[in-house]
Amino acid sequence: MAKPYYEFSDFLNKRFPFKVQKISVNAGFTCPNRDGSKGIGGCTYCNNATFNPGYCRTAGMGVSAQLEAGIRFFARKYPQMKYLAYFQAYTNTYASLEALRQKYEEALSFPDVVGLILGTRPDCMPDVLLDFLSELSQKTFLFVEYGLESASDRTLQRIRRGHTWQDSVDAVRRTHERGLLAGAHLILGLPGEDREQLLRQAGLISALPLTALKLHQLQIIRHTVMEKEFREHPEHFRLYSVEAYTDLVIDFLERLRPDMAVDRFISQSPRELLVAPDWGIKNHEFKAILNQRFAIRQTRQGKRFQEPERMENEQAFQG
Repeated sequence: MAKPYYEFSDFLNKRFPFKVQKISVNAGFTCPNRDGSKGIGGCTYCNNATFNPGYCRTAGMGVSAQLEAGIRFFARKYPQMKYLAYFQAYTNTYASLEALRQKYEEALSFPDVVGLILGTRPDCMPDVLLDFLSELSQKTFLFVEYGLESASDRTLQRIRRGHTWQDSVDAVRRTHERGLLAGAHLILGLPGEDREQLLRQAGLISALPLTALKLHQLQIIRHTVMEKEFREHPEHFRLYSVEAYTDLVIDFLERLRPDMAVDRFISQSPRELLVAPDWGIKNHEFKAILNQRFAIRQTRQGKRFQEPERMENEQAFQG
């Protein structure tokens, strides 16, 4: 039975003749929104501990040691599997070209690593690095994952992202011009964005030359600015139930370009860091609920997608 959406795993199956698994790496980078370049303390929602699996939380572990630990963890179940080094924590293009080159090449030299996924911000991708990545992509699989989070400049300012939607558009376009694959990350439910505004972002994202998209629900995480805001003014937040979020995701995917792979639908933060909403379900459990709801609604990704008619459609909305 055909899936009602195009999964990133299906995209990877077309690229590789073997099963591949991401291994998260914390390479010790920082972020311009933390080191004082653009801000201090990071985005209002961010506690990077929520992004790091257990095998890359140990202080002082280098890239190779984290890859070894991650591969040991997954190889028990799939001995023939190959791996993608996923530079996930903080901003993984925010260093000198030489420092980045060393980290990337160390990962690629590790046995059974067949490519890189680089998580970064749209304002941290200089042309000189894109040129280097373009050369590197001729030798290995390489994928750039941009944290865009919202297409609203008002929202980006409110959550202290430190970049604009136009920065996002520019970064994605420059990446595509180098022949590089790029994906985006969006948070659904950020304060100030209603359903209409959220769904409009599907068209804006579809207008960009992106290969894949990650979605996840807004979560209030401990030790963040947003936790303080939530406790002081909970009325400013719309935290979705599983049922309401499921329908929101389907509404969003109906408007998304049908050839854009979807890498993730929800985020699972550690229980000890999560304030709300506490759904108590894992990713595979949510996918089962989502698939059932897709079947009930008899719909699919791209069903309501409309080709953008004018470049103005790529401009940020200001709601």
